[in-house]
Amino acid sequence: MVFQDQLNREIKLTDFPKRIISLVPSQTELLYDLGLEDEVIGITKFCIHPTKWFKFKKRIGGTKNIDIELVRELKPNLIIANKEENTKEQIEQLFAIAPVWTSDVNCLSGAFDMIEKIGAITNKVESATNLNTEIQQSFQHLKKAEKPKNICYLIWQNPYMTIGGDTFINDILQRCGLKNVFSDTKRYPIITIQEMKDANPEIILLSSEPYPFKAKHIDALQLQFPNTNIKLVDGEMFSWYGSRLLKSVNYFNSLLKEISLETC
Repeated sequence: MVFQDQLNREIKLTDFPKRIISLVPSQTELLYDLGLEDEVIGITKFCIHPTKWFKFKKRIGGTKNIDIELVRELKPNLIIANKEENTKEQIEQLFAIAPVWTSDVNCLSGAFDMIEKIGAITNKVESATNLNTEIQQSFQHLKKAEKPKNICYLIWQNPYMTIGGDTFINDILQRCGLKNVFSDTKRYPIITIQEMKDANPEIILLSSEPYPFKAKHIDALQLQFPNTNIKLVDGEMFSWYGSRLLKSVNYFNSLLKEISLETC
């Protein structure tokens, strides 16, 4: 059997995989929701959903510091990775152990494609199709911001990092009617306080991941941006491109309602 990943590489299998290792938190949750309880034998320390997998599945390190020897000991017959979340060097090492299927998701349509292709390679086509249909239907109920808002979305501090126009998060912001003031940049640029001031966002969103922003970070930034609305947001809802998308529209609608009330 021959499958294609999102880097357009052919993945050849003699049978559907029975020993899967997932190196991507959002795709680990997807595998669970596709019903692959027995097949998934290894996950990363950041694969916190579902809770029972996080507690009992073998952890093979972090997304960028995988324990290659432990992966070898587990004898997987499929490894599921991501171009952005895993390092190219480690993925190349894993090729010697098992076939590696790699995703590359930069927009919602890319997420649908990823779900469909993972469903195919894991023999869960019907479940994946049904999941995509549910997500698509839920996004029909997404309510855009009443007035476009200029947003700065921060994912890291020391140094501050934001998101560019070629990211999944940017696509989600656009769908919510929110304008990323750094959309003319690529990927995840480092920015300064002065650059943020020059961009003049109406709202600064502090993501819960990968950096765990807290209320104290709002207080620190508010000194620099006294007239700007600064909010903590759930990074999983903005950046997990698997089955968590089923929960994201309700979250976005609530967030947009809050923003509307706070800035009217």
